Amino acid sequence: MPVYRVWFYVLVGLPIVVLMPLLILTTISEKTYNWFFKLARLWAAIVLYGMGFYPKIKRLAKMDPHQSYMLVANHTSMTDIMMMLLISKNPFVFVGKKELAKIPLFGFFYKRTCILVDRSNPKSRKAVFDRARQRMEDGVGICIFPEGGVPDDTSILLDTFKDGAFRLAIEHQIPVLPVTLFDNKKRFPFEFFKGSPGKMRAIVHPSIPSTGMTLQDDKVRFRESVRQIILQSLEQGS
Repeated sequence: MPVYRVWFYVLVGLPIVVLMPLLILTTISEKTYNWFFKLARLWAAIVLYGMGFYPKIKRLAKMDPHQSYMLVANHTSMTDIMMMLLISKNPFVFVGKKELAKIPLFGFFYKRTCILVDRSNPKSRKAVFDRARQRMEDGVGICIFPEGGVPDDTSILLDTFKDGAFRLAIEHQIPVLPVTLFDNKKRFPFEFFKGSPGKMRAIVHPSIPSTGMTLQDDKVRFRESVRQIILQSLEQGS
């Protein structure tokens, strides 16, 4: 298992080294982000398949290639990032914790392309909203894991959702795309001595429009309805 874990970090870092010139070129400007996103999807495929994971993505509805989405999913593993990149061909940026920026190589590009949040700093949260608004105005989607992190209690199937993703979706009147990740926790959990190759299933649920919703009347209901979709899928196991 230690060798398996080390191999994961090799797979994360090696493609970045090989693709470094292209990655730097495509992160010079936000106008070239679409090209960076294509490279990021290639990187995600290399990591997942190189680990012996076999993504099985079930789509209950097609994504509109011209639509920006607010992607939300349950969060259980470092591989959630790679799976979300494979799931959506529509460019999006992650909203994620700033600590990941410390990872060598990966952190350099993570910091340049993602929206970083410092959960201990209220001012950081406001900056996240401002940055996310700007990216959505550019026509780029957002991906948020609304649990706000991986629960310390591994027995929790799905933690409570925070408001941020749903507030942004309502403010910008963009649809929310719920995604259920079934096997990431089993395949590559945060516990060091656990994990194994195998199938990595996901369901992409039909998007839910936010058109006509308001923060005051609909935010909480919207948040809980999306959580129930993901929770029911996890409970059913498919």
